Amino acid sequence: MGTTQLDTVPEPKYWHLRTVLSEALDSEFSVGEILPNERDLAARFGVARATLRQALEQLELEGRLQRRRGVGTTVAPPRMGVAVESEQHAWPGAFGDAWQPIDCTAAVPPTAVADILETVHDEQVLTVRRSRVTHGQPVAAELLYIPASSVPELSGIDAPSGVARARAVLRELQRLELEGQDRAVELGSARAEDAKELDRLPGAPVLVVTTRFLAQGHTAALSVATYRADTCRLTFGDTGGVEIHHDAERRAS
Repeated sequence: MGTTQLDTVPEPKYWHLRTVLSEALDSEFSVGEILPNERDLAARFGVARATLRQALEQLELEGRLQRRRGVGTTVAPPRMGVAVESEQHAWPGAFGDAWQPIDCTAAVPPTAVADILETVHDEQVLTVRRSRVTHGQPVAAELLYIPASSVPELSGIDAPSGVARARAVLRELQRLELEGQDRAVELGSARAEDAKELDRLPGAPVLVVTTRFLAQGHTAALSVATYRADTCRLTFGDTGGVEIHHDAERRAS
């Protein structure tokens, strides 16, 4: 096989520094620890601050670092697992669910959502907004679309709005017998509203997980969850599969 033009391109200086910094994170720093300032780091590794910034930005993109306003650059916690398939099915809000309800509104969903729910395009559905936080940091935002027919006993008197309304909707949804669920995962870019909630810039890479919940022979609810790609990893099966850490001294589980 002949030599391509890319074969002759040397490794960029920032990429080599990224590798050196990654090894230093494993051996010298712990999760949540604040890194020295850019001037000190640049002096330590003998590079220009512009090169250092490129390396830090790459490590942030990979989820190794976090830049927090008023705090500085810290070592990021391990990525959160996003289960793609599992034999265990449960309604949103069931015991052990890590999501936190934020609000519940009634609105006309996007056309694609209405098609999946098999509702009339101008018909309002209940939309529960939830968030997921780990180590004090938002890592995912969810919109859960539920037709009124899935929660016929829901009372607007007991919980008219807000978090209480969202919890009431989830409780009513769990009265149905869950017949199954299917899930799809795709790489996407954060929309403005998602980026604000996830503390990312618009266009940042995200994982979009769409889950369809089936009951009584039709789609009873549809979840569209947006995960930060820099803080999450996909897992398969019931145990999450093999977990590979950056630290060579840790064992794969």
